[in-house]
Amino acid sequence: MAGPKFRADHVGSLLRPAAVRQARAQAGAVQLTSRGYQASPALQAAEQQALGEVVAMQEALGLPCVTDGELRRSFWHLDFLGALDGIELIERDSDQGVQFSGVRMRPVHPQIVAELDFPDDHPMLEHFRALAAITHVTPKISIPGPSACHFRTAEADIRHGDYRDVETLFAAITRVYNKAVHQFYAAGCRYLQMDDIFFAYLCDEQQRAAKRAEGYDPDWLITQYAKMMHDAIADRPHDMTVAMHLCRGNFQSTWVAEGGYDPAADVVFNQTGVDVFYMEYDTARAGSLEPLRLLPRGNQRVMPGFVTTKFAALETVDELLRLFDEAQTYVPIEQLGIAPQCGFASTEEGNKINPEEQSRKLERVVEVAQRIWGGVAA
Repeated sequence: MAGPKFRADHVGSLLRPAAVRQARAQAGAVQLTSRGYQASPALQAAEQQALGEVVAMQEALGLPCVTDGELRRSFWHLDFLGALDGIELIERDSDQGVQFSGVRMRPVHPQIVAELDFPDDHPMLEHFRALAAITHVTPKISIPGPSACHFRTAEADIRHGDYRDVETLFAAITRVYNKAVHQFYAAGCRYLQMDDIFFAYLCDEQQRAAKRAEGYDPDWLITQYAKMMHDAIADRPHDMTVAMHLCRGNFQSTWVAEGGYDPAADVVFNQTGVDVFYMEYDTARAGSLEPLRLLPRGNQRVMPGFVTTKFAALETVDELLRLFDEAQTYVPIEQLGIAPQCGFASTEEGNKINPEEQSRKLERVVEVAQRIWGGVAA
């Protein structure tokens, strides 16, 4: 991997600043259209102002890589999917949202209605350009991984006839993502993160049972999702880093899945072709660190998410150092870095944590990287 790599980073989303939340709350600020979410001019102005603030905050904390905080998004994944050609978002009754632990997500769902493509004017290309134009460090954008197109689309919502054949659908998704990779590179992106969380979902027995009920072998899905990722990124330029984030759900400090990485780790590490892995590890729901032994020796890197974004309590330096002592019994310390377990606001609602607590978490990530590796880069 000749692209950028770091010892300290974060997954991508940040709590929406008060001005953005207030602007979004205004009537008509956001409209759900056939091309996804469209923001009013007033909201766009608030987002642009806030962008400078969140970039300055990240840089001041010493992070070597910054994101736009996903400030312009309602969801971590649906805003991206809804702006693809061939996908439309629809809102259903409130009881049809994805069920998290104790709370249900807003019931917005993707429908595949026509041939899939990545448009030249996909809004997140401009999101990246706006970020790159103002930061002094490496800009990173996070987008949902290829599996999201399939895992989060109900079979009844696949309306384009050709795609009812799952292998045809997977081939189309792969082409879309390959085009996206090259479009982001052309826009100047050298660090692209794919949030491909459904590998971790498929380590949960309830999620596996649900996929079996739909007629899928969950282990086959894991290998096919890996193939989509691999084929989408295989011909990327040598100076572009591709990272993958894995977690078990993140909505208002709640979660969906549980279970160790054992069913997916070998495939994820050895068949995706990904350079860097951001892996949730903040609770026992993630299982043991033992699956890290399957990471091949070389240039790939794991960023264990020992720092939680779900709750305010700040992890101590000593407890984090102890966790890294354990982690390096499975993988060399040279192939490790540190990042929080997930984003702070995978949806616009955000987790139950405040901006000051968010900053302290990110500051702690930087502090631990400096203690272990002597710095935040390389």
